[in-house]
Amino acid sequence: MFDAIDISTSGLVAQRVRSNVAAMNIAMADVVDTPQGGPYRRRSVLFGEGSDPQQRGSAGVHVREIRREDVFRWEYDPNHPYANADGYVKLPGIDPLVEMVNLMEASRAYEANITAIEVSKAMLNSSLRLLA
Repeated sequence: MFDAIDISTSGLVAQRVRSNVAAMNIAMADVVDTPQGGPYRRRSVLFGEGSDPQQRGSAGVHVREIRREDVFRWEYDPNHPYANADGYVKLPGIDPLVEMVNLMEASRAYEANITAIEVSKAMLNSSLRLLA
């Protein structure tokens, strides 16, 4: 019974990371100069099987990797301080609509994991009442 709660908890953690990454992508959609140099690179979350990446066969999910993508868009703005000789600015290739969908999906998955935890707790409580 506790395994079900552990699985859902791992899902909560994974979806929280996914939400944070999508929110960061939205916030950084127009950043053209980062400390690493160049425009911000969109991040995406890759999940892995098992709640513990070190333990084979464990149930649940974990964040396997937060990948940086080399996708950019060019916008014509000759007055921009980072415009090239042709007047184009290299911007992050972030689509706010895609990021909002990612946020909504992560939110729904988070809610589903909370519901699964609540159901597991109710079943555990019912089992304990029957034993008493």
